[in-house]
Amino acid sequence: MDSLEFLYHTVPGRTVLKLLTNRRLSAACGKFLDSGLSKGLIRPFVRQNNIRLSDYETSHIHSFNDFFSRKIKPGKRPIDPDPSHLIAPCDGLLSVWNISDTTVLPVKQSHYTVGSLLRNKKLADHYRDGYCFVFRLCVNHYHRYCYIDSGRKSKNVFLPGILHTVRPIALEQTPVFTENSREYTLIRTEQFGTVLQMEVGAMLVGRIVNHEGKGMAVRGKEKGLFQYGGSTIIVLVSKDQVQVRPDLLQQAEQGKETAVKMGEVIGHAQ
Repeated sequence: MDSLEFLYHTVPGRTVLKLLTNRRLSAACGKFLDSGLSKGLIRPFVRQNNIRLSDYETSHIHSFNDFFSRKIKPGKRPIDPDPSHLIAPCDGLLSVWNISDTTVLPVKQSHYTVGSLLRNKKLADHYRDGYCFVFRLCVNHYHRYCYIDSGRKSKNVFLPGILHTVRPIALEQTPVFTENSREYTLIRTEQFGTVLQMEVGAMLVGRIVNHEGKGMAVRGKEKGLFQYGGSTIIVLVSKDQVQVRPDLLQQAEQGKETAVKMGEVIGHAQ
């Protein structure tokens, strides 16, 4: 039995989980990971996750969180230049779902409506019959993300919640997308209508750091970063705005995720 099975599948584990998701503990962990004392965690983390350091800028790293949110070198994540192409905003494991009136986000063994995700029925109705893209970032992934397209953007809307892990086993019993802290913005684009881009935090630290508030989004420009903790990015596109890559839909129909990288084409404007 691994640690997540213990936490979610046993009574003692769920007791420990309540302590782990306490905000004071999360804050304390965050302070430690921000400090120079945490540098000793970097080397074993690199080995365990087979991270290729040559891809990243590492000269200004003074803590574990500096390393976790490390910046990739120029040219390593090229952004597809065609404005009619919808791009992945991050590295991750992608699932794509058609948004229905009832069950819209079947992520592993959990199901969530867009309404419960957004806490806003009117906004959720805007995306009915559109597409939901769920990018699950593992700890070995690049944890910076970009704007999915250019356009005027709204303010960032923050929805507080209880921090839980977004790894699949946690999804079996915990409604992750209604329990986790999350933040979203709306981007009014020319090619894809009004797109919603959301970041979801995770257990312990899981901090979301967005660089800009209301203003203009620029396709491929860095939007923000996650600090330590598993993470998820969700993109909602309304009906008749995008033609999704067929292989992504085929994989999703089989219950499989597809590995993608930031800047990669995931669909085309209709």
